[in-house]
Amino acid sequence: MGVSDNAKGLILAVASSAFIGSSFILKKKGLSRAGIAGTRAGAGGFTYLLEPLWWAGMITMIVGEIANCVAYVYAPAVLVTPLGALSIIISAILAHFMLNERLQRMGVVGCVSCIVGSVVIVLHAPQERTPSSVEEVWNLATQPAFLMYVVVTVAAVLTLVLHFEPRSGQTNMLVYLGICSLMGSITVVSIKAIGIAIKLTIDGINQITYPQTWFFLMVAGICVITQLIYLNKALDTFNATLISPVYYVMFTTLTIVASSIMYKDWAGQDAASIASEICGFITVLSGTIILHSTRDQEPHPSSRGTVTWYVRSDSLKNLDEEHLLNILENGPQ
Repeated sequence: MGVSDNAKGLILAVASSAFIGSSFILKKKGLSRAGIAGTRAGAGGFTYLLEPLWWAGMITMIVGEIANCVAYVYAPAVLVTPLGALSIIISAILAHFMLNERLQRMGVVGCVSCIVGSVVIVLHAPQERTPSSVEEVWNLATQPAFLMYVVVTVAAVLTLVLHFEPRSGQTNMLVYLGICSLMGSITVVSIKAIGIAIKLTIDGINQITYPQTWFFLMVAGICVITQLIYLNKALDTFNATLISPVYYVMFTTLTIVASSIMYKDWAGQDAASIASEICGFITVLSGTIILHSTRDQEPHPSSRGTVTWYVRSDSLKNLDEEHLLNILENGPQ
């Protein structure tokens, strides 16, 4: 008995989350080192390109993204995308040990919520229906509803880049993450189209000669490059423990919306299955919110007889990079 397409997509999605979750930490540490040696990425610098640790994170992310892209070929986005919550759990745990970005007790509850929600989604996910040609995918991409989504997305990205980034990009992470998430939703549907073309070509139905295949490839390339630039800025400016869940919520929501409009993932499912998937998705989102809201709530341990003051700037950096003033009440012990 062969493995179903949904099962293949599930395995690839879990492996992808492991790689991507680890890559956040490696890239964060690489960006921190590069910022010491030159201009920070958040300030427009590209010193991180000379940092081996950043490249290690980049390679890890590429491996994860490749696995993720292949997963979209075998399973619908409503199944694959929410499983990205596992990358949040991995990055939160690694950040706790490697970046001193503490995972609080309630954060464990958030992790469990993400896992429970993911299981519910897996159990009720629709079966993948692969189009028979890239031309069929093109027809899906040029339907009025999806074209409207693309127009709104491009307009929103241009507004964020041209208006909001110069004014509040360094103080509001939603600017950078909004750009990444909006472009990411277009990336996913384009990558899925490319994957379908490659799969059909391997099966003996050549899709490489169709111009639509190359158009999807060009769109995916532009979107991926844009995502990488603004994700690097976000990682260099804000706390990794904060970025991961917020980015996941925004990216997952927009991707499911885009894929549902273009590929009609929920077509043919009954109301009970759709409701179960939505509940699972909400459970996963609740877990990410818990992970975010419990960040740094517990007091930082300090020496007895010491008053500790933290001068913060909208949680832009972790505790190791904040100004710390210790006033010893009883003098040296």
